[in-house]
Amino acid sequence: MTVLRVRGTAVATGEPVDLYADGDRWTTDPVPSAELVPTGWLLPGLVDAHTHPGYAEIGDPLDHEALRGHLHQHVDSGVTLIRAPGLAGDPPDWFGTDPDVPRAVHAGPWIAQHGQFFDGWGRRATHAELPDLAAGQAARTGWAKLIADWLPGDEHIPVDVLRAIVERVHAVGGRVAVHSQQRAGGTAAVEAGVDSLEHGTWLDPGLLDRMAAQGTALTPTLSVLLDGVPRVTARPESEKRSWFLAGVAAHPGLVAVAAEAGVTLLAGTDSLPHGRIAAEVRALAGAGVPAHEALGAASWTARAYLGLPGLEPGAPADAVVYAADPRTDLDQLDHPLAVILRGRRIR
Repeated sequence: MTVLRVRGTAVATGEPVDLYADGDRWTTDPVPSAELVPTGWLLPGLVDAHTHPGYAEIGDPLDHEALRGHLHQHVDSGVTLIRAPGLAGDPPDWFGTDPDVPRAVHAGPWIAQHGQFFDGWGRRATHAELPDLAAGQAARTGWAKLIADWLPGDEHIPVDVLRAIVERVHAVGGRVAVHSQQRAGGTAAVEAGVDSLEHGTWLDPGLLDRMAAQGTALTPTLSVLLDGVPRVTARPESEKRSWFLAGVAAHPGLVAVAAEAGVTLLAGTDSLPHGRIAAEVRALAGAGVPAHEALGAASWTARAYLGLPGLEPGAPADAVVYAADPRTDLDQLDHPLAVILRGRRIR
């Protein structure tokens, strides 16, 4: 196997980088015959922290061929690590491990209350059953994903139930991600101490300091929500239409204030097409998040949150190289000079 060498400037720190791929780990030990990839500005791989690959239509079962194709789209965009907080089924053994697909963490199928979430997807349980179900999932994969609330007028999972879920999941060494798009559901999730809040529209801004203090991350999936505005605006007036449009209208401001409060932001794209992480970074920056933090949400910050180090000896041998500093031109994200995954040049 060819040994790769990366050299340039680390975007996260501004420090020079000169590393060699010793299999799937970076090292500073020189290898005279190493192949030098194009020099430039370096990221330790991009991260999509909220993606659901492996299906064509909502409610479809997990399709392994589609799953691999979607993961290839992620890699082609520079994504070397994904978090899938909910899948259409249990993934195959090669998910996250084969050399041509991103590293991955996942929460298995979604977990929801009876009568909520998309038909054909996820596991339904009573409030009494939810803590054990979530803990069992987290024990297998490290994460459990709960649908805390769903459509306008639906009841959210009560805070005492969410607390029990968090306690049980943390007891097995796992973490809890929670979908919320209602004020009451978001409040319950934060008060319960969940590890990450997904979407978070209608979240009370008064909870942001608490989120920062207790380490609850926010994955705002801003770009897909904004992209949905023209489609939803064209629909007839309804409670659901008004709820969506008002929540999304306030979301960019909430995300900017969350960044100011020190909440960990994670970049996630949520839906088709895959490989759109650059659009999410631009949406975060467009909302007022500083470009450095917006890029970190899709790279070094997200990797650290998910337990992976960056461009340093002993870290996984992932990197993306750009011709110029992407913080000064976020469109650079669409044009990587090289993508390295597990010590191999993929692009």
